Amino acid sequence: MKKLLLIFCLSILTTIGYSQLYKTVKVDTLISVSLPAVYAKKDTASQLTLSAKASYGFIVVTRIPNGASNAPLKKEKDLNQVFKNYVRDVQQVGNGTILNERDTLMGTVKGHLFTLKTQDDNGDVQFRQFLFIYSRDASYTFQYFYSEGQSELIGADTKPFYSSIKLQPDLQRNDQYLVPSKPGMSGGVKMILYGGSGLIVILIMISLLIRRKKKRSAIQE
Repeated sequence: MKKLLLIFCLSILTTIGYSQLYKTVKVDTLISVSLPAVYAKKDTASQLTLSAKASYGFIVVTRIPNGASNAPLKKEKDLNQVFKNYVRDVQQVGNGTILNERDTLMGTVKGHLFTLKTQDDNGDVQFRQFLFIYSRDASYTFQYFYSEGQSELIGADTKPFYSSIKLQPDLQRNDQYLVPSKPGMSGGVKMILYGGSGLIVILIMISLLIRRKKKRSAIQE
């Protein structure tokens, strides 16, 4: 009983500590995130940057407005190309290796996750986790920097950081691209429908040839 009470008290203290250390910050009217209570904010016409020291790494959040002449993306493949270009640019600038690249969905909004691994002249390995969100009006990045030695500990930072990202209902899929994707047909289904029908045609042709051969044999007899 005493052990359970101790665990309960510790969990309360942890929750209180988290609520004291982190606070909800609006990136803009559409997206918010929880950051350590002590954070830096730099807001210019070209970019908003929020940065903070976490327990085992460093957090950076950016919002970059897209140009007024920026044409809206038409299809999901166009959004995928934006993701591909962004990852390529990060890799080139960071001169590193891309790891764990994948898409994620937040409601109807599609984001892109990946990690950049770099190594300095002394052989020290650093990692930068990215969540990249693109919309017609702005591009958002949520980054977490950490060293290789902290890899086993960063969950204490990354879980509350990434899980706290909240998108307002006003931000939807059509803010990313205009034409909704149609349900695709799997390769297996295509093989059954198209490959299977071709096989049926071949079987019919073989059957007809066999019948003709039998008729000719019967006539000759």
